[in-house]
Amino acid sequence: MRDLKVPAQRHPEKARGPDNPQPRKPDWIRVKAPGSKGYSETARIMRDNKLTTVCEEAGCPNVGECWSQGHATMMIMGEVCTRACSFCNIATGKPPEALDAFEPGRVADAVAKLGLKHVVITSVDRDDVQDGGAEHFAQTIRAVRHRSPDTTIEILTPDFLNCDPSVLEVVVAARPDVFNHNLETVPGLYPEVRAGARYFHSLRLLQRVKELDPTMFTKSGIMVGLGETRQQVHQVMDDMRAANIDFLTIGQYLQPTPKHHTLDRFVHPDEFAAYEKAAYGKGFLMVSATPLTRSSYHAGDDFARLRAARQAKFA
Repeated sequence: MRDLKVPAQRHPEKARGPDNPQPRKPDWIRVKAPGSKGYSETARIMRDNKLTTVCEEAGCPNVGECWSQGHATMMIMGEVCTRACSFCNIATGKPPEALDAFEPGRVADAVAKLGLKHVVITSVDRDDVQDGGAEHFAQTIRAVRHRSPDTTIEILTPDFLNCDPSVLEVVVAARPDVFNHNLETVPGLYPEVRAGARYFHSLRLLQRVKELDPTMFTKSGIMVGLGETRQQVHQVMDDMRAANIDFLTIGQYLQPTPKHHTLDRFVHPDEFAAYEKAAYGKGFLMVSATPLTRSSYHAGDDFARLRAARQAKFA
């Protein structure tokens, strides 16, 4: 699978040197290397079903913990992304293959073999596909529902920026339990960090999901340590709440290679705790804000708490 990767195209960043040293990684961001029996079994199931996971492709620091528990985030539509976001370690360029019509079935098989109670399905951006992969997402959701009807489904989608707005209706009509799309960073950093995307388009996408299905949970996340200010983070929270987003994740940005966006700083856990407290005060039903938080980290447990929070709110 790795041989499909192409050289990444990255935005130029400020070079490291005496005046711009690499921040030293603090103890709170360190994780154990993977290697358990459960990790190996999860890897085998992924390979047997010829599936890609964002856990590996994006170099997630939590892969050892999650895979040892049989949890993996499926990444559909290939390994090559048509965008070149400067924070991301997924290969970029022209995808070498069309969408695989058999992939939804293989995802469903893997979910069943792993016995997942909650699955997260994400993808690369496919700007080369007319609907951005919306129908492929819908087919995957339906395949998992058919094979594992008791499994709850969370999707983490692209922004469908260059598509007809109606493609979003195709995904929502498949009725995932959680619709996640990450804003990734504050709007002022979009030209450097997420140049191929538009902040208010992404925000509107999530707002539109709620308009199409008010009962569907919506979720979004950002990274910190990219050079944003606390005031900017609080403004993103306010923007998300104006779009009626239920669930917020905030995690530490980790620079994958020297070619990626420069790491500004490691944010202290106390600052994450302050963000969490503020976010709950702004009305989010669920918040995960820690250095190691990622979109799909503990997603199943968080979904259970999210559902309980809604029930309590409207009891």
